[in-house]
Amino acid sequence: MARIEPVNQTLVPEDTAASFKLHVEKYNARITNMKATLGHSLVAFEAYMQWYPLYREVEKILGKRLAYLYAYSISKQADCPLCSTFFRKIIIDAGEKPENLQITPGEQSVLNFGNAVVRNHGNINNDVYAGIAEKYSNREMVILIAFAGQMIATNIFNNVVETDIDEYLTDYLPGIKQTV
Repeated sequence: MARIEPVNQTLVPEDTAASFKLHVEKYNARITNMKATLGHSLVAFEAYMQWYPLYREVEKILGKRLAYLYAYSISKQADCPLCSTFFRKIIIDAGEKPENLQITPGEQSVLNFGNAVVRNHGNINNDVYAGIAEKYSNREMVILIAFAGQMIATNIFNNVVETDIDEYLTDYLPGIKQTV
């Protein structure tokens, strides 16, 4: 059970309700348990929802598949059940098995970078950094690094709160048999 219960969306202040509505419309997203928990503080909700435009930039750089694999690898390395399950859903719905991903060496270098950022608290080996910095511009590297930080912040929030996994994700938990 979550340490902080999500807000009741029908009882939130008007500005929070408006921010929730705008988020749903702008990103075709739902108000999940995490977002409803962030709804206790409008400024916290809005800060964390900057994940969405940042993720869109990551998709432009890495492509759709590698972007979600990058986010998944960060979440898995951070041991965040909620975020890992969210990205497991995306992977499975795309027709892949998270336990049997076919990864190219170039993709692996991006995933290794994300994992190293989490594992080493940002103090990563020069070889790991150089492995992707040679492929991406400074602007792109800033976006990839900033996204890793935003993803880690999301992982930390959910781990500290022990945010309940949303019902729509339960079929995607590890150990649940999927048909792909």
